[in-house]
Amino acid sequence: MLPNIRIVLVQTYHPGNIGASARAMKTMGITDLVLVKPRCFPDTEATRLAAGAEDLIECARVVDSLAEAVSDCVQVVGASARLRNLPLPHFDEPDAMARDLVENAAHDPVALVFGRERSGLTNDEIRCCSHQVSIPANPDYAILNLSQAVQVLANEVFTAWRHRPENGYHPPRAPMDRQPTQAQLAHFHDHLGRVMRQSGFLTQPHAQTEAQLQALFARARPSRKEVSLLRGLLSALERPSD
Repeated sequence: MLPNIRIVLVQTYHPGNIGASARAMKTMGITDLVLVKPRCFPDTEATRLAAGAEDLIECARVVDSLAEAVSDCVQVVGASARLRNLPLPHFDEPDAMARDLVENAAHDPVALVFGRERSGLTNDEIRCCSHQVSIPANPDYAILNLSQAVQVLANEVFTAWRHRPENGYHPPRAPMDRQPTQAQLAHFHDHLGRVMRQSGFLTQPHAQTEAQLQALFARARPSRKEVSLLRGLLSALERPSD
């Protein structure tokens, strides 16, 4: 299960934070690290601060976009200090997030996403996520270093994994119950947007409408079977009537 849990760092500025995050991951048994357009990597500072987790640094994958980093994931949780405009499902407590993430990781890849040191995740990057989570902290000084945030949430995930009563065995999940990957959801939303425009429901670009519908389906959490059913409906609506 833990190999199905991925940590994604987006445009990390200081390479030392990559190394420190890798160290935080390894202490909690998480080994899948993906970097989205880091400023400087590979870098000796990242390797030095990994301090025993150099293998994670060596195996880290570097990609060009967050969408690419999480395309195969069924759940993507963005760590955010504050809610953005997109009303995605939000975990106020990290332990609740961890239990949900671990449940999905029993069968499919999932991801925890961390943004830039100073500015976090953009709204467009939040749209690549299925959920958000915040780390409760002192309201007078709610500032965490990137690697500290990784450590806190990785520890919550490890604790949730360790407390699973069936730890080590996970019966196969029925195909209709499995969550769709982010790539499958992206194809569905593209299809939905195309049908809305062709039908005349959208007569001009309406980013807010499409974002609200994306958030609606994120809250509904349709299964792969249900997404396939919805796409079949959209395909039928696209066909010209006789």
